[in-house]
Amino acid sequence: MNQEECKKETKQHIGNVQILMLDIIHDLINRAHDHDLSKLESPELETFTEFTPKLKQSTYGSKEYGDFLKNMKGALDHHYKTNRHHPEHFSNGIKGMNLVDVIEMICDWKASSMRHSNGNIEKSIEMNQERFGYSDDLKQILLNTIKDYF
Repeated sequence: MNQEECKKETKQHIGNVQILMLDIIHDLINRAHDHDLSKLESPELETFTEFTPKLKQSTYGSKEYGDFLKNMKGALDHHYKTNRHHPEHFSNGIKGMNLVDVIEMICDWKASSMRHSNGNIEKSIEMNQERFGYSDDLKQILLNTIKDYF
């Protein structure tokens, strides 16, 4: 292979990577636009109208927070079924998710932590590791992501 052939092959590779990345970007844009729209309609709207202020005043992971989630079960079941950025969407939890699901999930966790006066995304990632059973490697990737982007 000469240099010109190498350049041609490399440019083809670069083009392929660009196409693949743009496909993912397109999906991320669609997800950003459609994120949690199910909360704006029945059967979720009524429950979230009641519980959003309560959740906002509670501490993530507390008994009170857990009790609120239990009282929201019907709406949450619908929400998880409708929105694949939640580990609960999948029968095998977070192991059923793809990387785009995980990106939307960590953005959702960060935005949720911003709703609480004592919200802490690092603490949420720690607590959710136990809740969802993800690896130390994924936990570190999530921590790296929040450090680099949030």
